[in-house]
Amino acid sequence: MLALAGMLVFGLTAGIYIAYALTHQMSDWMDPVDLRVYRFGGFIAAHVWPWYQSRRAAPLYDWPGYEDLKFTYTPFASLVFIAATLLPLALLEHVSMAVNTVAMLAGIWVTFAAVGWPVRGRAGQVGVTLLTGAVLFWTEPVQRVLYLGQIELILMALIMWDLGQPDRRWWKGAGVGIAAGIKLVPLIFIPYLLLTRRFRQAVVAAGTFALTMLIGFAVDPADSVRWWIGGVFAQGSRTGFVGWEGNQSLRGLITRFAGSVAAGERPWLAAALVTVVIGLASAVLLDRAGHRTVAVLTCALTGVLVSPISWDHHWVWIVPGVTAAAAYAVRARAVARWANASLAALITLVFFGWPGSLWGQSNDLGGFSLGLIWMPPNTNPGTYYRLGDRPWFAEYHWHGWQLLTGNLYVLTGIGLLITLAAVSVGASRHRADKQSQASPSEQASSTAGVQAVRIA
Repeated sequence: MLALAGMLVFGLTAGIYIAYALTHQMSDWMDPVDLRVYRFGGFIAAHVWPWYQSRRAAPLYDWPGYEDLKFTYTPFASLVFIAATLLPLALLEHVSMAVNTVAMLAGIWVTFAAVGWPVRGRAGQVGVTLLTGAVLFWTEPVQRVLYLGQIELILMALIMWDLGQPDRRWWKGAGVGIAAGIKLVPLIFIPYLLLTRRFRQAVVAAGTFALTMLIGFAVDPADSVRWWIGGVFAQGSRTGFVGWEGNQSLRGLITRFAGSVAAGERPWLAAALVTVVIGLASAVLLDRAGHRTVAVLTCALTGVLVSPISWDHHWVWIVPGVTAAAAYAVRARAVARWANASLAALITLVFFGWPGSLWGQSNDLGGFSLGLIWMPPNTNPGTYYRLGDRPWFAEYHWHGWQLLTGNLYVLTGIGLLITLAAVSVGASRHRADKQSQASPSEQASSTAGVQAVRIA
């Protein structure tokens, strides 16, 4: 029955989305500018432009960009994106939506499997995955991934699958390395693996990441030199205005409060350092207390907060976050059950793709599901490319509720990190109390059991 309910509800969700797409112009529900940037990067990497052959220096990072959006990924990523050149654009757009939807469901599936299924039987697991997906499909980060043709859901699912594998798998960590080879933010998981004493997995992740660098240097040495040695990877301004409303990171928040990009840089570095320390420490404590999936999600949250650029669609990590909270709510008792259920509901409501028409917002930022962060006025990203930083940008002059809604994702992330830090300390103390109360024979039995699990 649960499987049937899941298929019906998710089918209804897909039907509503398709019906909207068929009855509205494409720009209302999809404007895949990011997908086109990936595709052009793939074209350059594949040497399909005839004038490319006559150039000694590869033009990947000289390319002016599609609609002012430059290629900002690694040289290895451009090689991966060659796959995007194999299909006609019209077909690729539909494939992108299908793949991202499957990736969302895969992320939910592997999260439930890692935390512990709230239901029994494969049919029930399929049902609860589809029911959860039917709700999270309408969250703003997921909708923006579909709208822009982004890859965030794919990277999220890859990392959750990789880190959800048993430690005995010799290739565990490779998924993290590949994801970091495409986008640098997943590097945050390597120190997490080291601090939790998963040294082999950390070496595999770091080694795989290094391999992606070597592949880039072997195939595209000129661009690799510019990216890694010339410091292109550190040029956050290449991605646009870091104070833009869409940047829901600590740097975006601090830049908006500081009133200029330059004034916000040093405070952001200090805040990022403190956040990394708190985030990784909390992740380690949660891991040692037996909450490994929550530890992974804490590490991911830390990465999204401290990254110089965390666009709204980077917050797709709410998908496994809500999934984990829902699983804990079913398994927990009394107060813990209601706390986890409330957390899952709150995150969903904050990140839900509320129609922009509710506050008179136009559809040029993401179709019918804009979310609450788009309520305040924002600066057109193209203005920053033409004029540079200016004190009259809209984000520097928010007031009242605009400061809350315009920074909603990052403020929610800060609140979540503080909550997770408190939970990690409590879980660590609870674990220490249980160990101190256990008899020597019970402690020896527990240690032997842990070793047996690691060996198995």
